[in-house]
Amino acid sequence: MCGISAYIGKENNAAEIVFNMLSRLEYRGYDSAGVAYVKEGNDKISVVKDIGMVENVREQYISEHSDLCIGHTRWATHGEPSKINAHPHLDCKQELAIVHNGIIENYLALKKMLEDEGHKFVSATDSEVIAHLIEKFYNKDDVLTLEDAVRQAIALLRGSYGIAVISSKEEKIVAARLGSPIIVGIGKDKDEYFVSSDTNALLPYTNSTIPLNDGEIAILTKNDCRITNKDAIPVQKKIEKILYDLQSAEKDGYAHYMLKEIFEQPRVINETMRGRLKVEEGLAKLGGVRMKDEEIRNISRIIFIACGTSLHAGMLGKYLMEEIARIPTEVEYASEFKYKFPVLDKNTLVIAISQSGETADTIASLREARERGANTLGIVNVVGSTIAREAKKGVYIYAGPEIGVASTKAFTAQITALYLLSLYFGRIRNTISGFALREIVEEFARIPEKVQKILDNANVIKDVADKFYNYRDFLYLGRGYNFPIVLEGALKLKEISYIHAEGYPAGEMKHGPIAMIDENFPTMVILVKDNVYNKLMNNVEEIKARHGRIVAITTEGDGDVKKILKEHDEVIYIPKTLPIFYPFLTVVPLQLFAYFCALKLGRNVDKPRNLAKSVTVE
Repeated sequence: MCGISAYIGKENNAAEIVFNMLSRLEYRGYDSAGVAYVKEGNDKISVVKDIGMVENVREQYISEHSDLCIGHTRWATHGEPSKINAHPHLDCKQELAIVHNGIIENYLALKKMLEDEGHKFVSATDSEVIAHLIEKFYNKDDVLTLEDAVRQAIALLRGSYGIAVISSKEEKIVAARLGSPIIVGIGKDKDEYFVSSDTNALLPYTNSTIPLNDGEIAILTKNDCRITNKDAIPVQKKIEKILYDLQSAEKDGYAHYMLKEIFEQPRVINETMRGRLKVEEGLAKLGGVRMKDEEIRNISRIIFIACGTSLHAGMLGKYLMEEIARIPTEVEYASEFKYKFPVLDKNTLVIAISQSGETADTIASLREARERGANTLGIVNVVGSTIAREAKKGVYIYAGPEIGVASTKAFTAQITALYLLSLYFGRIRNTISGFALREIVEEFARIPEKVQKILDNANVIKDVADKFYNYRDFLYLGRGYNFPIVLEGALKLKEISYIHAEGYPAGEMKHGPIAMIDENFPTMVILVKDNVYNKLMNNVEEIKARHGRIVAITTEGDGDVKKILKEHDEVIYIPKTLPIFYPFLTVVPLQLFAYFCALKLGRNVDKPRNLAKSVTVE
């Protein structure tokens, strides 16, 4: 959720660097922001913080000499967005400052203990207890170092944390993690170091990183980086390279990151396919799965665990795995899976899906699955993320940095990986014939150009959005492979336009939702030529009989839809493909529709209210 950044090194205006990094982390939270630094010759810590965006706070900063700084951009959990609740938080003497991402579950007990010892709290946050707890140990003994005090303090914390800490007494930054991402960036000459919650903030400065594992602590000085475990034992870490460049994380001329990411989808699908879809051979190969053929044949069931958009990808994956690979498949909300005492065994494959690879609920459920003896696999975007490391095997989606809070290109990359995985499993389990596999693979390779054709006609979808943006409610209907897509389309509309929308399997319409239909409650329906086309046509007739307005997504050349619609209804045409591949083509108009509605309503498309990109707390 929240974004952390820090710098120590040769530059004498560390706060400017940290503000720059925070601006690149703002999609992780934008309720408030702040920095803490030590001015040259000062024994107190200086803090600049306030509610609002990073740039609003930056305007209050007066340039001062300092070669170390920590910063934070907040997504509020404990305590409303306010200046006093903004990070960084200080100890009583203003000699220590901390920034924190996570939730301290036992903060009330710790706060009472510290207050009884004379500590004075000023905020309503759980995070402030960390500053006072470190102060408690730091002042206990004159020879205790900052890292020793941090180590003793975090031993008492229950919950999750990614923290960065500075003291006016020592020229160093101490960072630690448990359940919330912390990445150390290494300067080119190893005479400066960075700390971040995400690699995007590091891109302007370095592509050499060391991601911390849970329980690890980083001690950074101007010319040294040491990593230890919670018992102060040194840990040897490999330097990992960021696999994308700075330009891929910029808007590149687009008005918003979200629009750029929607238009990147043909390239992203190609990148995820590259080297994996063998058109000439008519098959898919996935080296990262690292499962023996016999293991794959012995899979008795698959369980997808995910949250939000990734969950919708998993729902589509269920259809694919059951039809192509003939494996019984379930889809679980990761936030529920851990707490339902799931029945698992070695022949159960649990697949965790997460763009960031740091989704707290999904990580917790993945660990639960492993503890109960299940085989695990990850589908993630961020190389070196927690899920990528802990799942042990999986599929990277290579979507590149996704900055827009509402996920778009990561979703299409995820479903690309799921199509590849189902084809791979289907071939090994001999549940799909060579002829059918070749036909599917050949059409799969044509999907990027068909997505591009929809994007080339984006203005048609903008015209539709201009006619429907002022409705307060929407019903989304689809069936089969397109049922997860209407859930995703409705989610996008809610996320960025704040229009209430509900996705339903169309067969359920008569079991309740039809009561809402009238001239002020329009319906978005996916009406493509597949085995349920006629059933959906009946739904459209039923909506029209109740004066409901329709936006239909249908295939080029379908004249039947126009015959039953009226002049105030709209049709969006997409290219023809095999029924199994329509989700790639139906989701794009829904993403664009949500984007253009939000634009018309004046919403902050890239930073919708109350949301953050990576949900790193339960």
